[in-house]
Amino acid sequence: MAVNRFVLNAVSYHGKGAIQEIPGIVKSRGFKKAFVASDPDLVKFGVTAKVTDLLEANGMAYEVYSNIKPNPTIENVQSGVEAYKNSGADYMISIGGGSSMDTGKAIGIIINNPEFADVRSLEGVAPTKKRTVFTIAVPTTGGTGAESTINYVITDVQKTRKFVCVDPNDIPDVAVVDPDMMASMPRGLTASTGMDALTHAIEGYTTKAAWELSDCLDLESIKLIGANLRKAVENDPEGREGMALAQYVTAMAYSNVGLGIAHSMAHTLGALYDTPHGVACAMMLPIVMEFNQEATGEKFKNIAEALGVDTTGMDQPTYRKAAIDAVRQLSVDVGIPTKLDKLKESDLDFLAQSAAADACTPGNPREATLDDYKAMFRKLM
Repeated sequence: MAVNRFVLNAVSYHGKGAIQEIPGIVKSRGFKKAFVASDPDLVKFGVTAKVTDLLEANGMAYEVYSNIKPNPTIENVQSGVEAYKNSGADYMISIGGGSSMDTGKAIGIIINNPEFADVRSLEGVAPTKKRTVFTIAVPTTGGTGAESTINYVITDVQKTRKFVCVDPNDIPDVAVVDPDMMASMPRGLTASTGMDALTHAIEGYTTKAAWELSDCLDLESIKLIGANLRKAVENDPEGREGMALAQYVTAMAYSNVGLGIAHSMAHTLGALYDTPHGVACAMMLPIVMEFNQEATGEKFKNIAEALGVDTTGMDQPTYRKAAIDAVRQLSVDVGIPTKLDKLKESDLDFLAQSAAADACTPGNPREATLDDYKAMFRKLM
């Protein structure tokens, strides 16, 4: 058996009201001032304040940094590094979805590894020497799982591309997964981030590096998503709680085993058209599943069953189709579009080349040619 590495948070807290633990976490470690990385909408709608109010009530100093875009840019990171240096902060709290956490990870890594101040130098597996600054990550979306991963994605606006950074030194020290922090998520964002989590789970389950430990986490996550995403979109508290757990569980796995080309293709759609990441993943997932099905053994049977399909008596082609259909139906039920109006034939060469070069591509169970990518992208037209 190959040697498999698994990197996880040192500590995580789960359940309604979990954010109440934050002041105690900070006090026990003697930190003086928080750098709070959170996106402008969360600040505007008072979601960030759920945490900063707790800090205030406990007489704890903090500074909010919110120059963060939905697809965070190199500039967001660079201005964040300067803001951190000027703030006098000695630890970070990142509050939000993947955007806030990815920005926070890059800032924290550069603060403690200043030789990587050129953000592009962090692409791929960067040989950083030191851990990020002490970070408490508080997710507000039920999807990215960035609070428990060693990955982050930054957009290079100049080159119209996203790049993936993989670094065991960037995983937050503490994850605080409180479904109450997700309660104000609008319907569309609940749907898209939930489908991002399903893409993590299915790609993590079928990726080349998958093994028993990651498989049990990913299958459980697929079950949780199948049972809870539709309810979460209706703002049902039980559905929210189920999705809060599901996104964390699959992130523990995919962070360690990688993903596949649904993510590669979603990254390039996000870079070129600013398509929200979860929407791009949801649109690509069933298309990529169709492409990959011959290379997945019996795994699609388990995926179908985890999504509530009775596969009794089904042969292999039938249960594979059933798994793909169940994913497509869930996506439609939560309101994800199946077509991308911005997509043009003249962009296909660039999209295919970008997807082929993406850091998630090597994990895909089946190799894809540039023509394969173009054919899959065309299905969105």
